[in-house]
Amino acid sequence: MKKLFTLISIFCIGTIAYPQVDIDLKSQVRHAIDELVQFVAIPNDALQTADINRNLNWLTQEFNKRGFNTSVLPTEGQSLFFAALPMEDEKPTVLFYMHFDGQSVDPSKWDQPDPYKVVLKSPEADGFITRSFEELKEDIDYDWRLFGRSTSDDKGPIVMFLNAIDLLKKENKQIPFNLKVILDGEEEKSSKPLPKAVKVYKDLLEADFLVINDGPVHPSGKPTVVYGCRGITSLSLTTYGPEFPQHSGHYGNYAPNPGFQLAQLLASMKDSEGRVSIPGYYDGINIDDATMNILKSVPDDATAINAHLAIKTPEKVGDFYQESLQYPSLNIRGLGSAWIGEKARTIVPATATAELDLRLVPESDGTRLKKLVRSYIQKEGFYITDTIPTREERMAHSKVLTLREGSVTDAFRTDLNNEYGNYLVRVLGETFQEPVVQIRIMGGTVPIAPFINELKIPAFIVPMVNPDNNQHSPNENLRIGQIAYGIKTFYTLLSSPL
Repeated sequence: MKKLFTLISIFCIGTIAYPQVDIDLKSQVRHAIDELVQFVAIPNDALQTADINRNLNWLTQEFNKRGFNTSVLPTEGQSLFFAALPMEDEKPTVLFYMHFDGQSVDPSKWDQPDPYKVVLKSPEADGFITRSFEELKEDIDYDWRLFGRSTSDDKGPIVMFLNAIDLLKKENKQIPFNLKVILDGEEEKSSKPLPKAVKVYKDLLEADFLVINDGPVHPSGKPTVVYGCRGITSLSLTTYGPEFPQHSGHYGNYAPNPGFQLAQLLASMKDSEGRVSIPGYYDGINIDDATMNILKSVPDDATAINAHLAIKTPEKVGDFYQESLQYPSLNIRGLGSAWIGEKARTIVPATATAELDLRLVPESDGTRLKKLVRSYIQKEGFYITDTIPTREERMAHSKVLTLREGSVTDAFRTDLNNEYGNYLVRVLGETFQEPVVQIRIMGGTVPIAPFINELKIPAFIVPMVNPDNNQHSPNENLRIGQIAYGIKTFYTLLSSPL
């Protein structure tokens, strides 16, 4: 395996150089593909307990095979999976977090009959063509992809980890850490039981630092370390017009239209450039020069981002993409009233509803932001209720709104100068021989704050999968080259001392 880290070739997301791997690593990649096909074949809908239990059985078997001691940890929801190699007191301990549940699927939206039966495809000018697994020879084409639910989010990284352990054993490498792994069974439904579970299993989970392997690498394809992620909470707003939909000829201009009431309220929450206008929403956020330099060092291409989104002008919450992520967001994720399209009717609707999500940063407490929004709505003249208003309430108030609140998943952010973060950046940089993209906080949400708050340890996201993986969507996929990248990343991290 002396050639394991030889730098020769390129595999591309854009035009990026990755180290070529020799035949031994390619053979491990081939094994990992077969293992991932088996793992994905076990449905893992986060809403189905039977699915989660079958996945727990598979995980127990595969981690035990590699010499881990394993436990299934009951929670108030789906069980967690825990694994650890025998502990040695003199070694630092790293805890890895991944999840094995997946988003629900609608097979009719996929370009294959069964999203849980992995399909191998190669890229062509106009898309992808299906390949036979028999075509995967020793010289594996790293541009080919595996299509199936959770190939990238997040079963792929679990399989990469297991196969890196296999390589370390084949090479008789000493692991300079105590290894612990915690796998979440309901990350895709917000991991609501996790904060209490971390408290209950605090002694078992004790570690020096936490590494999360979820999400994609930076769009440049370069090795990536993320120091935090935004949190999330949600609000549901419903406004009311007539008690029942009314003929717009008879009652248009007379019966208040809930769609207009809601539209006017929502529009007033942001200025013309997209900044939240609710007083105090951005309080506490200051970005110093050193931090701004880190944000600007991320190799984002604004022209490419705008082209991908098909937009001319982004909102002005920050001057560029990375800066925009440093602030809490206020997003309309769903909006509806009455009927639309061919089903549209000439009526004054009875209700209009907006579903909002609020992405959080460490400086912005989700409960506080929800209170700010509630207070703002009241100042706009609305009578607020948490339930469907009574007839008496509707007749007593000109503007009535039902407001329902979602739970809060906190944001987290680790200091950019943390020693364990420096270690991760150094190892990745030396392994792949190129600058590591350091992202202060990513836009998405991973339920990691409970570990940080309870265990008092720093946390880092080291993503493994391709940026265009379609996670949560039809035709989710994993680029085979990313399997090699992930195995190599785990291998070098687990064989390099601090």
